[in-house]
Amino acid sequence: MLIGEHKHTLDPKKRLSLPSKWRKELGKKLVITRGLDNCLFVYPQKEWEKITEKVSELPLGQADTRSFNRFFLSGAVEVEVDSVGRILVPDYLKDFGGLDTKVVLAGIYNRIEIWNEERWEKYKRSIEQQADSLAEKLGEIGVL
Repeated sequence: MLIGEHKHTLDPKKRLSLPSKWRKELGKKLVITRGLDNCLFVYPQKEWEKITEKVSELPLGQADTRSFNRFFLSGAVEVEVDSVGRILVPDYLKDFGGLDTKVVLAGIYNRIEIWNEERWEKYKRSIEQQADSLAEKLGEIGVL
């Protein structure tokens, strides 16, 4: 399970070191794509296959479905974890996420999100203020 928050540095060659405690679970091949809220989503290969199978079953006749598929799938790239646990973030994804030198890797169960550190801190403060109302909504559907 991928959980936790880790601050890391994106080096000048756009390489990002993955937390050592996640490396075994992630495997050697990952998929990075545009995520929601202007972050990047990183999936282990097996999780990516599950997600894309579900997405491919959505009705093509709906414009929203086509738009999301284009957003999510056309931005995806397969990357390999190098011998020291780093991945290469392509320029177009770095630009999409507004990534600078300081980034945050957030473990979100079956994926990692890569955030610009400043943007993450702002987002996190906002969500922390809404935690009670979010929990109430989840309680209404039986999650909490």
